[in-house]
Amino acid sequence: MSDRVALITGSTSGIGAAIARRLAKDAYTVALHSARSVEAGQAMAQELNGSYHQADLADEAATRALVADVLEKHGRLDVLVNNAGLSIRIPHADLKAATPALWRQMLDVNLISPFILVAEAEAALRRARGSVINIGTHAGVRPKGSSIPYAASKAALHHVTKLLALALAPDIRVNAVAPGLVQTAMTANWPDMLETWNTRSPMKRPAKPEDIADLVAALIANDYVTGEIIIADGGLNLT
Repeated sequence: MSDRVALITGSTSGIGAAIARRLAKDAYTVALHSARSVEAGQAMAQELNGSYHQADLADEAATRALVADVLEKHGRLDVLVNNAGLSIRIPHADLKAATPALWRQMLDVNLISPFILVAEAEAALRRARGSVINIGTHAGVRPKGSSIPYAASKAALHHVTKLLALALAPDIRVNAVAPGLVQTAMTANWPDMLETWNTRSPMKRPAKPEDIADLVAALIANDYVTGEIIIADGGLNLT
């Protein structure tokens, strides 16, 4: 049985990879996950002396099996970080482009799969008196975001965070981090958003993945805070 185990979904790149590396530094055995990046996941698992698990979180059966695979491999689970998410850019005014199929796709990955993972991990997390961190977005708090379905799915995840914090206390703490723009391969192609953060946010830059990872680690380390949605957007919400 491993000492302390953290499952981080969507952890082979970007924010998820930064969280995995930070938790490994904090002496967690990390269980890495992705839907497709198998080679990257295996290489990272070797680098961090952890494990890699592939699962399509749009598939309910695969989502449920993910927790079982981690428990079979490590024997325990102390932390669940629901980082994996789906974001599709659709102009907010283009209502017909936000089809019911896209709504369902984003809700499946951004809202329903995190809930399923918590439900499947509940018993193990209770035994460990562990914690859940959901990665939301500042667009779940303000009327912004890559699309209306994306922002709505993350706003719902924020509210589910609070509901779960009440339902699972005191054994399991549940919090969310709501980043603004984060410098990743995906956001490198969003020059308009980069301009907004560089000029309008008080910190005059977007976040680095490590900024979010540090905040996640702090919430995991604190054994009192629960039910909080921590906005990490460099103060843009103040403007």
